[in-house]
Amino acid sequence: MQRTSTKVAVLFGALLLIVLGAALLSRRSDLAGEGSSDSTASAEGSAGKARGTADPSNAAGSAQPKEPTPKEDVLPMPGCWEGIAAFDKDTSLDNFRQALSAAVGAGDRELAQYLQERLTELVGGDASRALQVLEWAEKSGQPELGVYMEALKDAAAVHDPKVVERLLKMGEDKGAQIVNRAAAFDTLESQKRLSAANMQRLKAVAMDLSSDSAGWVATRTLGRVMKEDYERTGNFAPYWKELMDIGEMSEDMAVRLLALEMPSYSNPIIGEDSIERLSAIMRNDKERDVREMAAFRLAVTETPEKALEAYRTAFPAEQDECVRWAIFRFAVRAGGAQALPLLAQMAAQDPRFLQDYQDFQKLYAEGTVDFARIWLGKEERHQCLVEEGAPH
Repeated sequence: MQRTSTKVAVLFGALLLIVLGAALLSRRSDLAGEGSSDSTASAEGSAGKARGTADPSNAAGSAQPKEPTPKEDVLPMPGCWEGIAAFDKDTSLDNFRQALSAAVGAGDRELAQYLQERLTELVGGDASRALQVLEWAEKSGQPELGVYMEALKDAAAVHDPKVVERLLKMGEDKGAQIVNRAAAFDTLESQKRLSAANMQRLKAVAMDLSSDSAGWVATRTLGRVMKEDYERTGNFAPYWKELMDIGEMSEDMAVRLLALEMPSYSNPIIGEDSIERLSAIMRNDKERDVREMAAFRLAVTETPEKALEAYRTAFPAEQDECVRWAIFRFAVRAGGAQALPLLAQMAAQDPRFLQDYQDFQKLYAEGTVDFARIWLGKEERHQCLVEEGAPH
């Protein structure tokens, strides 16, 4: 969706620090790359010299050009670090932090990644070890914070109730750094389900404007666990209820937008009970990005006729061309060919959409019914750029 705000960009920047906490500058890989280039140049120079000696006529340019000698495939070798064998033999939580500190000091990205994977193995399903790592994380900054939290995210112990509770408290701590709070909620994304009480705790942070990016990540965590639970069990309603509340009432536009977007990643069928609430957001939210997202969310519903009626009501009152375009095209997604009479009505109200109506009319007349194919065959006629991650 267009016009991504500066605040959204900042939020994504914070998340990038969390996810790439172990992504250190690697001097080792730079040196390997330089060595590879030198070797290639040397080999090519030697090959050229050999060809010149074998065929003197090359100097006069009379010889036919020869096909270049294929380059030999060279398989990359695994990294090798001094002392790593001893570390692997006697590895423990006691000596892990020293090894990580050395990797950070050397700027060695590969070693930091290796240590992250070893830490996941060290923690395993042991909740006491996971709690120890969280104690380190609470007092850490990047890049160590990212290594600790990403390692825990992949460890079985992250599902232990004591670890979940500690992560929630870390995320709720208003005295902690925002990046540490956000990292705690990000780690919770690996949960298979959330209890009703824990959903409420995430929702409370999401609704707190002072939570900044931690509130945004709390919202995303609700949505990502919803996806996991829905794909395993078909259960999404409790999560969607909380996300709807956030989408309606949060004072942060980026959080409202994300709350309504999260079902896009699993596409549950929205029930009739959500139609009126989404319709109200589509008509009344002060941010057009959020109104567009509400129009998008209405399109996947078990009661398409009610969605079409919501679009019919919203279109005349909407003044923004891009929101009108969202209403227009998502009406097609909701109702298929049954939406054509409504599109004709909208085009009569706003002539800018007359050609769009004729495009859709022609596509359906040709026998196309699948919305994905309809959309592929539709020419874009409005200056409403769609950015990565936005509905389309």
